[in-house]
Amino acid sequence: MTSRLTRRQRRRVSQGVQYALFVAVLVVIGVLADWDRLQNQFAQKALAEELFPDIITIALRNTVVYTVSGFVFGLVLGLVIALMRLSSVAPYRWVAGVYIEIFRGLPALLIFIFVGVAVPLAFPGTEIPGGTYGKVALGLGLVAAAYMAETIRAGIQAVPKGQMEAARSLGFSHARAMVSVIIPQAFRIVIPPLTNELVLLFKDSSLVLFLGVTLQERELTKFGRDLASQTANSTPILVAGLCYLLVTVPLSFVVRRLEARADRAK
Repeated sequence: MTSRLTRRQRRRVSQGVQYALFVAVLVVIGVLADWDRLQNQFAQKALAEELFPDIITIALRNTVVYTVSGFVFGLVLGLVIALMRLSSVAPYRWVAGVYIEIFRGLPALLIFIFVGVAVPLAFPGTEIPGGTYGKVALGLGLVAAAYMAETIRAGIQAVPKGQMEAARSLGFSHARAMVSVIIPQAFRIVIPPLTNELVLLFKDSSLVLFLGVTLQERELTKFGRDLASQTANSTPILVAGLCYLLVTVPLSFVVRRLEARADRAK
């Protein structure tokens, strides 16, 4: 008669079964996959070498520029929207709430189409400063601002109310106390989610292809797709994907470190 397993033993057995199942799935995939065809389609060494240095000096550089410009615009606009959301003036709160709901509810692709098509139609004869770079910064910034606004608002509300009361008791006006005391503390709280938003924007920058770009304005996705079409091979797409990971993986690591530091500070 077998003895009854303890809770710890049952947990170990369950983990062992899961590990065995995971290994079995990997083995099945490894046996069934046609690695020769995959290598021929996605890992042509000579073709990959031809992508350099253009994929770094043009595509990756443009992707970083698009991302940073969109992030900066979105951060500034998001801060304004967050303050409007917290304002005691009702119309400000209504406008901020409508903005957040609209731009969080619409796909980013529609926002890019709106920026590229609707804005020139609505304001004929006017050009968005910076050309394609300005359009991408506007499109990414409008989307990012809606998410950043809620993040910043939560950060401001997370600052203890005593901080504002202490600043006011020292003679600070409400605006000065907000700028000098509350907002700096709020940003220290929201740095991890804002960094995560930067990672998302880096990937969303691929939507620039819907605006129509020149060869020198292509980002990673457009660059890889164009060369894949020219060569009838998917190696450029794989290399472009690796370039994305070259940036997003370190950023994700930074986010985790910042979150862990914030948890220890609580």
